[in-house]
Amino acid sequence: MALRTLGAKAAAALDQELMSSGAFSLDQLMELAGLSVSQALFKLQPPSRGNRILIAVGPGNNGGDGLVAARHLWHYGYKPTVYYPKRPKNELYQRLTTQLQDLNVPFTSDFHSSLSQTDYIIDSIFGFSFSGEVREPFPSVISALATTKIPVLAVDAPSSWNIETGPPDQGPGKEYNPDALISLTAPKPLVKWFEGKHFVGGRFLTKDMAEKYQLDVPPYEGIDQVVEVPVR
Repeated sequence: MALRTLGAKAAAALDQELMSSGAFSLDQLMELAGLSVSQALFKLQPPSRGNRILIAVGPGNNGGDGLVAARHLWHYGYKPTVYYPKRPKNELYQRLTTQLQDLNVPFTSDFHSSLSQTDYIIDSIFGFSFSGEVREPFPSVISALATTKIPVLAVDAPSSWNIETGPPDQGPGKEYNPDALISLTAPKPLVKWFEGKHFVGGRFLTKDMAEKYQLDVPPYEGIDQVVEVPVR
């Protein structure tokens, strides 16, 4: 049986509750999310099968998850490259960027040329709070994600998809359906339209909080922060 989903408003409310009565900081949640992303990538693409990972990073929290994942992947023995064209001035993102620079993780300004030098892509551009029009420089990046033969892991949502209604009717994400998706905390309603491998990550919900938001906590094993689940 597929897990119950978490809509956009409920996801935002759950995040706020985790950071208030749950006593988590944003840094903690982002670290756990990014760790989950890195573990999902490891299951999909062990370093022995190709260790060059291109990470497309957006300007918000979804992008922060990608930055954290890049750091963990470097420590696992991968060679991550980060495409991060819109960098906010927020101190948290600046610290995450500095951590990567201290490891000599390369940043690229040309996503398209980097595609020819990668084995797997992580899409951490837009997450559950995305709505509206995709703005530059991301339309061409999402178009490339839709057409590339290189496998893609999307973080929480395929970028440009609506959390409730799935892929857009028009625009660069219309034909975009990545090879894999990691849903953070819980699947979102968009999984109805998703066709690839599906993971859930974010192993931090209490039983009471899961019951309050009517969520299923998947059967994580051992030290794993992710678990593969049915898409429907």
